[in-house]
Amino acid sequence: MKDILKIVFVIIGTLIGAGFASGQEIYIFFFSHGIKGIIGIFITSILMGIVIYRAFTIINKNDVKTYKQFLEVFFKTNKEKSFLNLKNIINIVINIFILITFFIMIAGFGAYFGQELGFNSLIGSVLLAVFTLITFMTSVKGVIKVNGILVPILIIFITIIGIINLKDIDLFNLKNYLISTSESNYILSALLYCSYNSILLIPVLITLGDYIKSKKQIGIISIITTGIMILLSIMIFLLLVRVDVDITKLEMPVVYVVSNMFKILKTGYGFIILGSIFTTAISLGTSFLQNVSSNKKSYTQVAVIMCITSVIISKIGFSNLINSLYPIFGYLGLIQIVGLMRQVGQS
Repeated sequence: MKDILKIVFVIIGTLIGAGFASGQEIYIFFFSHGIKGIIGIFITSILMGIVIYRAFTIINKNDVKTYKQFLEVFFKTNKEKSFLNLKNIINIVINIFILITFFIMIAGFGAYFGQELGFNSLIGSVLLAVFTLITFMTSVKGVIKVNGILVPILIIFITIIGIINLKDIDLFNLKNYLISTSESNYILSALLYCSYNSILLIPVLITLGDYIKSKKQIGIISIITTGIMILLSIMIFLLLVRVDVDITKLEMPVVYVVSNMFKILKTGYGFIILGSIFTTAISLGTSFLQNVSSNKKSYTQVAVIMCITSVIISKIGFSNLINSLYPIFGYLGLIQIVGLMRQVGQS
């Protein structure tokens, strides 16, 4: 069970990054749909559990070590050159998305320093870039160890704040607190949220493939992850009910709520945000480095270049990066999910 939890914590650490813990993602994809957003949370979490189960099944069955090998499951024939080109294009696009999301984590770290601490956001970005670079030098074992320490703390703290928040909310009349402001369909938003997360998650799952021993283990990991994501997502969703200003103008709405209504927990939640960003950054960064590096020397070189570039890109802004890029890659992820379901159905 200990090994299972280690894997679960890496997965959760990847999913609850800056966008999630800050409330920005939950607002965009769920809260903006009003009461139907809660249904969307269940749809997303269950589908994510299925994706994790089926991805690990493919990885385990085919002894997949890289994302390129994972794509071979989708493009098995060598008869048509276009298939090989498409495989390479998808691999490049996925790596770009992982890299961009790593940049978003660096920007999120800086955004917290700017919004809550009043420091120059560049200071926060530089700090995280340095911390991630140090962790990258320890490879996957270091990522698992960091997630194993930080993620349980993140889960407990978010749950405690969520429970405290419940005493002031009438759950039986929850719809009275919520107004749908999104023009898109809540089911489509749920699918997009799952699909873009699957783009990020599958390369991370591949790095964990050596720790998977059986289908039973895969099933337990999927179920536990689904349950935790439902719990944490609903807790964040209900915290957004307490926002008393224009939520669209907040970079980190949940941080605003905690800072104004649960002041005694402000410092603690600050560590939650920063810890969430760190765990996602190291998980994604490691999977990117393993995808593009051919040896230890190139791994180190790419890691240094990636961390330096992330500080420069972070100046674009945290919420701007999330709002403009995540929905686009969400549509791309739908293609991967459909292919994943089809291939496992044939196996």
